[in-house]
Amino acid sequence: MSNKKINASNINPDISSVIEFLAPHFGERLSTATALRVQHGQGEDSHGCIPPDAVVYPSNNDEVALIARICNEYKVPLIPYGTGTSVEGHLLALQGGISIDLSQMDQILSVNAEDMDCRIQAGVTREQLNTDLRYQGLFFPVDPGANASLGGMAATCASGTNAVRYGTMRENVKGLTIVTADGRIIATGTRARKTSAGYSLTQLMIGSEGTLGIITEIQLKLHPIPELTKAAVCSFKDLEGAVNTVIEAIQLGIPVARIELLNSLQMKASIQYSKLSAFEEAPTLFFEFHGSTQGVAEQIGTIQALSDHHGGSAFRWAENTEDRNTLWKARHQAYFAGMSLQPGSMSIPTDVCVPISRLADSILDAERYAESLGLQCPIVGHVGDGNYHILIIFDENNSEQKNNAKRLSNYVVEQALAMGGTCTGEHGIGSGKKEYLLKEHGEGVELMRTIKLALDPNRILNPGKVFD
Repeated sequence: MSNKKINASNINPDISSVIEFLAPHFGERLSTATALRVQHGQGEDSHGCIPPDAVVYPSNNDEVALIARICNEYKVPLIPYGTGTSVEGHLLALQGGISIDLSQMDQILSVNAEDMDCRIQAGVTREQLNTDLRYQGLFFPVDPGANASLGGMAATCASGTNAVRYGTMRENVKGLTIVTADGRIIATGTRARKTSAGYSLTQLMIGSEGTLGIITEIQLKLHPIPELTKAAVCSFKDLEGAVNTVIEAIQLGIPVARIELLNSLQMKASIQYSKLSAFEEAPTLFFEFHGSTQGVAEQIGTIQALSDHHGGSAFRWAENTEDRNTLWKARHQAYFAGMSLQPGSMSIPTDVCVPISRLADSILDAERYAESLGLQCPIVGHVGDGNYHILIIFDENNSEQKNNAKRLSNYVVEQALAMGGTCTGEHGIGSGKKEYLLKEHGEGVELMRTIKLALDPNRILNPGKVFD
């Protein structure tokens, strides 16, 4: 991240008053150190760095409410921060202000094994939660790759490799505790499996990207660890064969837990970076099957028949835990593997989601256009739900490459929208995709603005994100 350009934050004239008020309450948990501010003013993206004026670490709901009240009184921006893994400029302090780092709110508050749910603070990470749950025979399935905080995952409606079977954060959150812009502590939802009581404030907050409230606690659905888990890898002669295998698997209702696509260039990068010996530089599908012995056998049989029909290779199996972890670690390292293709380069990591019947067209169009522009663009995808990611790599000092990278990013999104898809399946809008949100939702964005102003009239919550 050291190669990112750092812009000075726009100092709010009231920031000193806010810091002076908060300092006695937080002591060393409030900092204006440059290095810490820089860390909190950027994500894992190419949007640069705009640091906040200060960083504060609350440890409970009341402290978050206190910070919100004083910031609202002085109209000082407040930017929620989890683990810093966002990729659409969510963390940029566009108007200066306070970064509220929730990492010290990392307690698992309760686990209800009988009802298969739990309540956690927002700073708990997904790996931390699953480590704690494993001895109870339960797990939380939403896996975006990074070891993100679950508060951040709720705020961006994260999904990931398991979404094709278990759904996104939207389907796995039962309730929240949120702190409003004026410092009220509000509980949404219940532990019940369903409700028809009033507006769904829980669903409103999921995917709101810190612009409507600060998520401090989450009530999550849990799932039983499956009786049997098997993973396999299958390569194809062409990308179309791989994608069509996925499309037919979904149309047949096969409950595969994970179906991940890596195009030829991504496989080349992953073979080199993650030491995946004996794999081919060809379009490849990673599968994972969950269920009973009989159920998994039936899933595998049908998938193998489909892949054979579309030119797939024999399956390579990863049956024990160590081999599966190696396989999925390589998938989760895809970003770093892709960047290793052009050391010292920058990238635009973007994602779109299209109807699965248009998935092959969308990915092939993206590949062809990238090749015509002379860009290296590894592609990975949670293709079971039509979502894929393209890593557009470019030399920042090469103006032609830089311009072509932006052209490709725009092209991929425009094509997805034309196919009835969305400009982002899981990254969110942040500050990077605001123009596409307008194209996707049109007049609906005005209704979103109305909701924003009703909940945050002083516009202090992550200003400049989602829309202007």
